[in-house]
Amino acid sequence: MLGVLLCLTVHETCHGLAACALGDPTARRMRRLSFNPLHHIDWLGLASMVICGFGWAKPVPVDMRYFKNPRAGMAVTALAGPASNFLLALLLMFAASLLRAGWLMGFLIDTAILSIGLGLFNLVPIPPLDGSKALFALLPQRAYLTLMRYERYGMVVLLLLVWLDVGSGALSNAIVHVFWWMAGLFF
Repeated sequence: MLGVLLCLTVHETCHGLAACALGDPTARRMRRLSFNPLHHIDWLGLASMVICGFGWAKPVPVDMRYFKNPRAGMAVTALAGPASNFLLALLLMFAASLLRAGWLMGFLIDTAILSIGLGLFNLVPIPPLDGSKALFALLPQRAYLTLMRYERYGMVVLLLLVWLDVGSGALSNAIVHVFWWMAGLFF
């Protein structure tokens, strides 16, 4: 649970940091630029994670109107979360390589795997995941506006896909490949 909280906290904080760097002060005003996990816990998402093995954090608020280019700014902000998870995984793997044994090394490696999984999962282009925001930014304006109207149904689709176990094999394979690539850098 500690590893999950770390991965989610870094992910959400980095969304807010990216938005802030692009001119959106919303996350800073709402005190969401924090590495305190309590600022990012969605209690229903946490309960779902404990009970069902699938959950979520409280999304960092972003106001696209502050961005010079709203669609591009939203894409960069969205991609900051998964990018932070990959960077966190690299840091954890580096720290684990210094230890070479023990329970702390195991914790660091397990947390790195969780972080890789969270980063890859969030790249799936289904709303509300980050991959959808990056993909939508590449679409023509008309298609973008049409998809945004249906974005609220994405969570239902996502929960259904998770419940039906669609794509879990592909995600697991991707996690393994990224993990072993990162492990090859340090071990």
